Amino acid sequence: MAVDDMTKLFKHELGDLLFAEKTFLKGLKAMAKETSDPTIKQRILQHADETEGHIETLGRAFEAAGLKAKATKCDAALGLKEEHDSFKEEEDPTPEMLEAFNLGSGLRVEHYEIAGYRSAIVLANTLGFEESASLLAQNLAQEEAMAKFLESNAAGALSKIQTVEQESEMEAAVEPEVSSRSKGKGKSSSRASSEARA
Repeated sequence: MAVDDMTKLFKHELGDLLFAEKTFLKGLKAMAKETSDPTIKQRILQHADETEGHIETLGRAFEAAGLKAKATKCDAALGLKEEHDSFKEEEDPTPEMLEAFNLGSGLRVEHYEIAGYRSAIVLANTLGFEESASLLAQNLAQEEAMAKFLESNAAGALSKIQTVEQESEMEAAVEPEVSSRSKGKGKSSSRASSEARA
């Protein structure tokens, strides 16, 4: 179907958002499993629930404009998902580094969605689809709130991750020294025993 008028463009934009929301819903559930910070994990799971609502709301936005709800392949959403997956597979990050990466990855996703919703709302208003615009604005508000949460909590979360990483490095450095001392004590004891027998 050729996109040769504004209504078709609007349908494409809604389809793009629908595809993106479905793609990101799976990503949120994976991100929650990869998150140790209880506050951030809880907020991610909450946003996953919100995202399920976004999918339903998009369906209603289609209907309000007299359009049939249909997802349109969103290369940008697939690209953001691929970026996360390739980092995990190719860079072999520690759990802490994957968690740190996810904070930025999650924020990129939210900003993509925010741009998509803002664009769709302008189109809806231009076409006179006020109910659709109102429904899309509900989703937009929750995306903006999630982005704000990630921005506000990223610094604290990264500091905790850095502390855990430093503690792990210190423990790893101490173990060889302890092991080396133990071997040294063993040699001294053996030497002392030999001298005593002599």
